[in-house]
Amino acid sequence: MSHKIAIIGLGYVGLPLAVEFSKKYKVVGFDINKSRVEELNTGHDHTLEVSDENLAQVLNTGNQEGLTLTDNSDDIVEANIYIVTVPTPVDRNNRPILTPLIKASETVGEILKPKDIVIYESTVYPGVTEDECVPILEKYSGLIFNKDFFCGYSPERINPGDKTHTVANIKKVTSGSTPETGKIVDDLYKSIIIAGTHLAPTLKVAEASKVIENAQRDVNIAFVNELAIIFNKLGIDTHDVLAAAATKWNFLYFKPGLVGGHCIGVDPFYLAQKAQEVGYHSEIILAGRRLNDSMGEYVATEILKLMVLSDITVKKAKVLMLGITFKENCPDIRNTKAIDIYKSLGQYVMNVDVYDPWADRDEVINEYGIDMISNIVKQYDVIVHVVAHKEYEGLDFKTIKKDNGVIYDVKGTLNKNIIDKRL
Repeated sequence: MSHKIAIIGLGYVGLPLAVEFSKKYKVVGFDINKSRVEELNTGHDHTLEVSDENLAQVLNTGNQEGLTLTDNSDDIVEANIYIVTVPTPVDRNNRPILTPLIKASETVGEILKPKDIVIYESTVYPGVTEDECVPILEKYSGLIFNKDFFCGYSPERINPGDKTHTVANIKKVTSGSTPETGKIVDDLYKSIIIAGTHLAPTLKVAEASKVIENAQRDVNIAFVNELAIIFNKLGIDTHDVLAAAATKWNFLYFKPGLVGGHCIGVDPFYLAQKAQEVGYHSEIILAGRRLNDSMGEYVATEILKLMVLSDITVKKAKVLMLGITFKENCPDIRNTKAIDIYKSLGQYVMNVDVYDPWADRDEVINEYGIDMISNIVKQYDVIVHVVAHKEYEGLDFKTIKKDNGVIYDVKGTLNKNIIDKRL
């Protein structure tokens, strides 16, 4: 089979995948966001998941392989493999939003041809591909599933900001709607994934494997966050406890902190929702979610206590938040829990400045209504180390903190001698 690949969605998942495939195949990347396509066609990716150099190497090469980017669905009609990598968020009530997935399926369905394969990478609960996406593909194409066209599911394993665990270096789970399709899908990914692949027996198994990866991590972090709350009340440093416990060979080392982003802070809700549909109310998964979602407010309360003990007037206090992205050395602000600290401190009428050299200023304004500062030019009553960006390592905290000011280290990575408290 001669593969002509179309990637639907050019975000944190789709673009790196498109670039990797385009080193061996002719690939067309499609996104409905015209400005995103225009940006990428200039050779720059603002998410920084693909460097300008790597993008230039594959973009519009005119060779047998290479990458073409477009916002016109007419440009992907000749593909025989469609890989859907659109986001799957939740609404304000933490219910799954399948709209991007549905719209992408409609787009593909309108141009689907006999023998084509549609592979989904978007994180979903078990059954979404067959129960939600396939009927749309059939409706818009007029074709019959597993007779005229076929499906695969291969969950994304992108770790934003991680330049070590890139697409090719992370083992990939694959699956197909028939054994033959599974073999084709597995061989396709095997051709670009250095770390190898794992062929799951069914689409549902592959879907479930992805959603529990993040749910497991979420629950583990929730456990450590609960320990941090307990040890704080006992006057014990949580990080010292973890360092001691980690000397045992089978201890799982997780640090307390904020759990945001588009995966760990979202995906467990997909599994919980599906469980509820079949009559089971999740206990551990949702308990972990509740605890992790409460940590921003908990941190703000701890900062407030620290201020009172240090005789710092709370109202109109000058506060510096270091970081707004959901993780270190990454520009991604999606579902960042740093905003919870910002809002909680704001309720006490504090003047909070946010400094984050990784986050896009306009994006932060549009998403959260926060106008970040571009430089630190004054002293603060409180400094909150929220995200461990490498740029903060060289900060002279003595010069930006008032004499009676305090430093709260959410990440637990600053020198213990310069901070007043850490999570």
